Amino acid sequence: MKQHIKIIGLDADDTLWVNETYYRETESEFVKLLADYSSEKEVMDHLYAMEIRNLPLYGYGAKGFVLSMTETALEISKNQLPSEIIGKIIDLGKKLLNKPVILLDGVNEVLRSLKGRFPMILATKGDLLDQERKLRKSGLDTCFHHIEIMSDKNEKNYRKLLDRLSIQPEEFMMVGNSLKSDIFPLLKLGAWGVHIPYHTTWIHEKTDEDPKQWERFRTLKNLSGLLDLLS
Repeated sequence: MKQHIKIIGLDADDTLWVNETYYRETESEFVKLLADYSSEKEVMDHLYAMEIRNLPLYGYGAKGFVLSMTETALEISKNQLPSEIIGKIIDLGKKLLNKPVILLDGVNEVLRSLKGRFPMILATKGDLLDQERKLRKSGLDTCFHHIEIMSDKNEKNYRKLLDRLSIQPEEFMMVGNSLKSDIFPLLKLGAWGVHIPYHTTWIHEKTDEDPKQWERFRTLKNLSGLLDLLS
């Protein structure tokens, strides 16, 4: 494998640092705000449906999430929501945007070790300002040769990325926690995909497709295993 790889791409959220855990905590607080209007399950189902409906308009990220929470609350309350609760929803969004950036185990050591061996790119999706803020606070920005913040992670956008990098798919390895967004699109293009599962996954990122049908697929328990894989 090592002799074929020219560039390594890494996802950010829940691959390099904690992210989805913060969203689950925010959802828990959001449900409490609407306890007088609906059950937890109904609120969560409504919120997820709203997020999916809004993806083409808002895209991924915390800001779109806050807007979806607000719309969900208004619909569930039949537009009877007190302004005080709307203010609390906005506060939940601000707290989410200001959460600390906590690196996952081994991330700093692995990236520092690979920096001199392979050009690395950060390939993530979400809100531009939010992702730039997290990268800056992580202290990992100097590890990357290129930063790519996508509106969505699909074959078309990855193909554009590979073209900009002037490499063939088989010369690129993508590392990430989401099979749907980080791994499958690149495997289908002919690149290498290394899956590192995270304990919490947004339902929209779940898939039943089997990655083992591709010979360039690998799975690791944590990022530290990448060093052995590339040795």
